[in-house]
Amino acid sequence: MAFPENFLWGGAVAAHQCEGAWREGGKGCCNMDVISRGSHTEARKILPDFPEGVLYPTHDAIDFYHRYAEDIELFAQMGFKVFRTSINWARIFPTGEEDEPNEEGLAFYDRLFDALLAKGIEPLVTIYHYEMPYTLVEKYNGWADRRVIDLFKKYVNVIFERYQNKVKYWLTFNELNAGTLNTGILTSLAAFKDKEGTLLDVTIDEQTRFQALHHQFLASAYAVKLAHEKYPSFKMGLMTAMLPSYALTCNPDDILKAQSQMRLVNWFTSDVQVRGEYPAYAARIF
Repeated sequence: MAFPENFLWGGAVAAHQCEGAWREGGKGCCNMDVISRGSHTEARKILPDFPEGVLYPTHDAIDFYHRYAEDIELFAQMGFKVFRTSINWARIFPTGEEDEPNEEGLAFYDRLFDALLAKGIEPLVTIYHYEMPYTLVEKYNGWADRRVIDLFKKYVNVIFERYQNKVKYWLTFNELNAGTLNTGILTSLAAFKDKEGTLLDVTIDEQTRFQALHHQFLASAYAVKLAHEKYPSFKMGLMTAMLPSYALTCNPDDILKAQSQMRLVNWFTSDVQVRGEYPAYAARIF
């Protein structure tokens, strides 16, 4: 028994999880760069002042920035046909507000995609995997501010044009539906502003949270629309988090409550991003 010839089998990472080199190649600080290490006994913390003696996992990670070639060689030996990673927005626009992109950052992803393609591995690229230039968090409160959408559009325009002949599989946002959970790290990242503390303490009020998520819907829709109109060979998708809710008992009230929670999570997939509109029950919730 074997996979079909065109079956895409592979693995996945995010840029902030593996690249390291957090200040090399003209890269700016992103929101994930200000989160400290954690353990089973100590929660990760948001520490944007970088105190001495604190380890930040993204700063070095596995040094994929320098060692990607040998890793890709191993992927090829494993029979990978696809490799999912993300482009770190702060590596392309260090503060998010530059008029011109950072050429060193663009060239790094050129080298990475070329190395994958040389081994017969398709790049699958997430445009936004929680990697926002930290300047935008400080200045605009992240996705809570509608002005960030235009900055995201500029970023999308650049990477689509640059990599149109190297990347054909794209995901707009990573696990956008996880933003229904009341944690700053999985919603808009707006909660990072003025909220120093452990990640478990970072929460965000519903009004801000759902406004920020709406802005991400608009940003995602822009990327999809641009691809369909200008880059018809692109395959556009989205990454969703599987967040099942189970009824505590067979009591109909519990069943309905679980169903309601699943609806809240699922409108971030089929309803809005595929059909292009909020379902009727979203208006009742709002």
